[in-house]
Amino acid sequence: MAGTTLKIAAIPGDGTGPEVTAEAMKVLAAVSKLEGFAYDVETLDWGGDRYLKTGEIIPEGGLDHLRTKDAIFLGAIGHPGVAPGILEKGLLLDLRFKLDQYINLRPVKLLPGVETPLAGRGPKDIDFVVVRENTEDLYCGVGGYLKKGTPDEVAVQQAVYTRKGCERCIRWAFDYTRKRNSPKKTLTLVAKTNVLTFGHDLWWRTFQDVAKDYPDVKTDYNHVDACCMWMVKNPDAYDVIVTTNMFGDIITDLGGILQGGMGVAAGANLNPDKGGVSMFEPMGGSAPKYTGQNVINPIAAINAMAMLLEHSGHPAAGKRIDAAVAHVTGTKMKSQAAGKMGHGTREVGDLVVAALG
Repeated sequence: MAGTTLKIAAIPGDGTGPEVTAEAMKVLAAVSKLEGFAYDVETLDWGGDRYLKTGEIIPEGGLDHLRTKDAIFLGAIGHPGVAPGILEKGLLLDLRFKLDQYINLRPVKLLPGVETPLAGRGPKDIDFVVVRENTEDLYCGVGGYLKKGTPDEVAVQQAVYTRKGCERCIRWAFDYTRKRNSPKKTLTLVAKTNVLTFGHDLWWRTFQDVAKDYPDVKTDYNHVDACCMWMVKNPDAYDVIVTTNMFGDIITDLGGILQGGMGVAAGANLNPDKGGVSMFEPMGGSAPKYTGQNVINPIAAINAMAMLLEHSGHPAAGKRIDAAVAHVTGTKMKSQAAGKMGHGTREVGDLVVAALG
């Protein structure tokens, strides 16, 4: 993308989302000068306040407008005045599904100076990636009620898996494992084939078929309950994990805690296909109780910006941010917890900017 302008749609969202987004944009402004690329950010007011005023989550034509961008940056979703699930389904899931962002990419990496609840473990021990299928499974919303509100009520929620959905996610994960090229060079499928004998059998068979095209990549398999155990006991055993939407949702939150909490965890919702637009976000919620206090940790949002640049044609800028963040967490911050960092939100952003050079 050299010589072109990187077009970003920013959705700061709710609560502390605008505060962490501002720090990510501050870092973007600085790194763009150092790396010599142009960018344009359009800020969209989609979120809880807009919904309460208009009853609208994504305005008419909003998705088509996003398709004209190179990337989306999402601050946080969740408003105390809006019932849980409305914004999450109407914005976050709607964007993932309708923009076909079928890869959820979650690095689980312990940064220098960041505490992990795992005794005796350090950055060399916690450095793996989870590739989560992002558009199928129980999140499709297939199901319904019978005799709702009565003692005989029945609720059915169906998981949906397709060969296409499994294969494109698994193939992307193999390509990513090859590109990551760690000494392990191992892709681990996480599922529950001993109980979920239809959908997860499809995942298993697809994994075996695709693996034939990647003889240089080692393969492994874990039941999801065993994976949760091994992530805690031996996180250093993992390189790349590929898994279903539901299980990926669960194990990436566990991964977030292993890497020091949601204040540092960032992720990407990728549509890797030509012409696709991807979305990048910190994993923490909107944390409304901290709004406006300059105490929320912006590191996750800054990490999300590094991922955005890495996957949008500016990998050197992304790596420069990664190095600056590692310097700041390792030498400048007391903690990653809100209000305990030793610096305010804006000051942490300033420290990362200073470390870029």
